[in-house]
Amino acid sequence: MRGILAIAALHLSHLRPDRAADYQHIANNHQDKALEMFQATIPNMTETNCHAFFALSSLIVVYAFASPRTPGTLVFTDETQESAKWLPMIRGVNSLLLQMWPWVENGPLRGLLQPGVINTMETRLPKPADIQLKQLAELCETTAGGVEAVEACVDAVKALRKCFAKIFTRSSVECEVGTAFTWPVEVPDKFIQLLNARAPEALVILAHYCVVLHHLDDYWWMKGWAAHLMDNIYNELNDSWRDWIQWPSDVIARNERCLVWRPLSPDMPPTQTPASMSSG
Repeated sequence: MRGILAIAALHLSHLRPDRAADYQHIANNHQDKALEMFQATIPNMTETNCHAFFALSSLIVVYAFASPRTPGTLVFTDETQESAKWLPMIRGVNSLLLQMWPWVENGPLRGLLQPGVINTMETRLPKPADIQLKQLAELCETTAGGVEAVEACVDAVKALRKCFAKIFTRSSVECEVGTAFTWPVEVPDKFIQLLNARAPEALVILAHYCVVLHHLDDYWWMKGWAAHLMDNIYNELNDSWRDWIQWPSDVIARNERCLVWRPLSPDMPPTQTPASMSSG
């Protein structure tokens, strides 16, 4: 309940900007108490309480996104901000979810879980997206930092292609947010280290993930996040790297949902995509 009240208070701060500070204070109080209960529950997770635990862990991620953002901050590395913790939080929730998966997948929140998507690497994507991913794969081969860094970036791009494919082929009954958040949990730990070190190759890959986040822009707690993250990435990169993020920047600036599949006929399955799409 504390987690719900915290999110509700943050929502009111968005709806009532004249009282934003008051509602944010209320939200922080509820969130602090929610986190106390959350941490106390971890060692005592059972089949009975796992559903509430999973719900609260998901709300904690929402809270991080809904929290006020500070311009000019690279939001996944500044530990002074609640909003800076979104990426490790998503990974943490997934780690916990794996422990209770057999219980949750048969419970009332099973609709939030993401089933495996068959042959996502073979899914034909819109041609611009496919071209960008191929160029990113080539960029990874020149990543500085040795073999481990190269492999981390290669794996991150492979995971990004899977995420693009999952968004593109997502059915109306699949959770859009859960689908979008598959990428952060699939990238290797080394890639997170490269992000924290502001490695330009890693930042460029993250910029392309912003295309996925932009698909969530209609959610009040995600509104403007893709653009905000893109702006921060742009400021971190020098001129020689900024051309690499031109495509995702343009997609977000034009408010495109470039991974929304639009069939030519109602019966046309995702594997029979229009000629404008590449075989990836």
